[in-house]
Amino acid sequence: MSGIIRNLSFATAGLALGLSLTLFGQEHTQQYKTRVDYPVLLDVIDTIETYYVKKLTEEELIEAAIEGIFAKLDPYSSFLDKQAFSNIQESNDGEYYGFGVEIATDNDQITIVTPFPQSPAEQAGIMPGDRVVKLNQQLVTADKLETLLNEIKQHSYDKQAIDLELVRANSEVTYKVTISPSLILINSVEAQLLDNQIGYIRLSSFQENSTQDLVKQLALWQAKPLNGLILDLRNNPGGLLDQAIQIADIFLDRGRIVATEGRFFDANSDYYASPQTMVKSVPMLVLINKGSASASEVLAAALQENGRAKLIGQTSFGKGTVQSLIPTLTEGNAIKLTIAKYTTPNGKDIHSKGIEPDIKVALETITSDESMPIIDANSLHGDIAEDKLVNSAIAWIKTEK
Repeated sequence: MSGIIRNLSFATAGLALGLSLTLFGQEHTQQYKTRVDYPVLLDVIDTIETYYVKKLTEEELIEAAIEGIFAKLDPYSSFLDKQAFSNIQESNDGEYYGFGVEIATDNDQITIVTPFPQSPAEQAGIMPGDRVVKLNQQLVTADKLETLLNEIKQHSYDKQAIDLELVRANSEVTYKVTISPSLILINSVEAQLLDNQIGYIRLSSFQENSTQDLVKQLALWQAKPLNGLILDLRNNPGGLLDQAIQIADIFLDRGRIVATEGRFFDANSDYYASPQTMVKSVPMLVLINKGSASASEVLAAALQENGRAKLIGQTSFGKGTVQSLIPTLTEGNAIKLTIAKYTTPNGKDIHSKGIEPDIKVALETITSDESMPIIDANSLHGDIAEDKLVNSAIAWIKTEK
């Protein structure tokens, strides 16, 4: 696999400064090219610094120029200061300090991609698809978007709470919450062996050791052959692209996994499965929802379009671009830059569209106690016993057997 494509970003910087996918390698940092100068830009900065009615420093003007550059790009590209860069690196190791929610800023709106498990955001009842309409009593508008995002970052750094007013997805219902930042630990792989020898694996993100942890778990189940496998990608906002590709390769013995396309050579790659595989003959179902984005969509599409698994749930988020973390000349800073788009094994562009599940289950259905009368919830353990979509997956696996 090409070393340059290491990550896949799911959302722009915002409430959750962690868990961003990164594509990082110092060896791939473009060499600085000496240029004569930037006469117009330098002239503008010098003129404003000298004559503007309000005193502005050169540093402030350069920062404004950088913000202007990124305003021309997509919402997934941004300049990362030392703190933001550190947060992303830590999140890929499964730990970061923040509010625990991944956001996107498409269409000049702040939309929730997903809250992370046991995070302040999840505990406050924030759900995928919800939209932030007010932050600290300030209305979210296009002209204030960058300022509000920076305010969220600063409150996280300063360990200060934020007040949010949100609108529920696909409704006009509004609600208010106050959330405080905290240390968030993200265990990307969690597993449980359910009754009837059905394995349940939840992938909450794609971190450095996700593939290794998944292989270890599947190896533990080899002594007890599985009757089925449920892979839960709900509310998984993405992470490292290479991990999603490697995990797809675990379940596939042939076929394309994903293709990437960009302007520079290393951004163009086709990734194919190798013959080695695990749990090859085990019926497999993948759970997705609106909070499944980026690298999780790569994995879901690879399994679906290669005929390895059925998808059940709701249409996924629709994040079809790849970001790279490129260190700057100033030590500690970096640029998170969209360098490519990706397509599914069948050549589909899912950006802003999402992946359609094979078995579509409306959100209202899986939250209704009367909607799944054929499922015996008592056969499961812990919180999973109350998860109606998991129960639906178990019922499907039983019919396949």
